[in-house]
Amino acid sequence: MKPALLVLAAWILFGGTHLLLSTDPLRGRLVARLGDRGFLNLFSAVAAVAFTVLAATGASQHAHGVAGIALGAHPLVRLLAIASIFLGFSLAAGSLKAYPRSPMALFSGRVSEPLGIERISRHAFFYGLGLWALAHVLLVPTLSAAVFFAGFAVQALVGSALQDRKLLARLGEPYRRYLDQTSALPFAAILAGRQRLVLGELPWSALAVGAGLAWLLREQHGHVFDHYGLWIVLSVLGGAAVATLGAERRERRLRAQEAVHG
Repeated sequence: MKPALLVLAAWILFGGTHLLLSTDPLRGRLVARLGDRGFLNLFSAVAAVAFTVLAATGASQHAHGVAGIALGAHPLVRLLAIASIFLGFSLAAGSLKAYPRSPMALFSGRVSEPLGIERISRHAFFYGLGLWALAHVLLVPTLSAAVFFAGFAVQALVGSALQDRKLLARLGEPYRRYLDQTSALPFAAILAGRQRLVLGELPWSALAVGAGLAWLLREQHGHVFDHYGLWIVLSVLGGAAVATLGAERRERRLRAQEAVHG
């Protein structure tokens, strides 16, 4: 049980610091003292360190300890799990393409009509991450590895709910309408008749990139945890940096346009 407990402790460190810094009253006090940019830099630095610890712990402990669920030997379970991984990667990649215009984007404070992948899920990244993680929980051979991946699924569910609550408090009625028009669970709003699927709006290139990344990782699966999870850290932190820069550039452009036309 010790390897699994070590991974759980690393998740508590990452999730605890993330939650502590992102909720009031501490967040409000830090923003008042450091400003929005200073708080973002602090939050990003703490998250990067905590995630690096988590990845290194998962990488060093994933092959040790007692057995996990390990249902990969069952053909149907394995097929469904692999399909979930490909779908999860595609959803996550598509959400990064749509992120700069979404209400969740940093620096935004704007609520636009849901388009493209937002019609499928307003939290496509979180739920794509959750699908990927839950599939691995079923497949991995040890409990420590299962705890490592299960943490991502929990983070996805809790993170999306907390983000909705935070944005509803900050943006008010426009975000409430956005919530009414969309769903967190993929395709739920479409099936309920509150939204429609518009194929022409979907970021097909980003979806294809996500599926391609899933295939590439499957081919290199045995090396993902090499160098204490270095590739995991670089991928996650790099993706976060690209999304943040994209959101910041879009907001600057919109503000410039408002200044010209205002």
